Amino acid sequence: MQIEINDHRKIYSIQEEFNKNFPWLKLEFFSKPHKVGGASPKTQLVSPSKTLGECRTLHDSGMITITPMMTVDELEQAFRDVYGLSIQVFRKSGKSWLETTITDTWTLEKQNEQGRILSKVS
Repeated sequence: MQIEINDHRKIYSIQEEFNKNFPWLKLEFFSKPHKVGGASPKTQLVSPSKTLGECRTLHDSGMITITPMMTVDELEQAFRDVYGLSIQVFRKSGKSWLETTITDTWTLEKQNEQGRILSKVS
């Protein structure tokens, strides 16, 4: 899957596109990057109604390729390094959304499958 990145796109449109391919995962955007293996403070969460241009440090436009075999680390790093966007992947667990900080080395496919399993159990 490829997602177009430019300053005019709304965060929610990126989130919806991602969620179509990974229904048990979601992307959240933050005003600052989180530490490796660390969580992102909720106070730095950016509203989905904002544009990408309002929350990034690099303003290049282009396409980001996201595959099921990418790890969470790889996805977060690609958004950060190429487009100056600080994102965090969350996985559905029952009725809650959990940051994937300790499982960032898992692929998106594995994260999504785990979210499916955990949400069916509850």
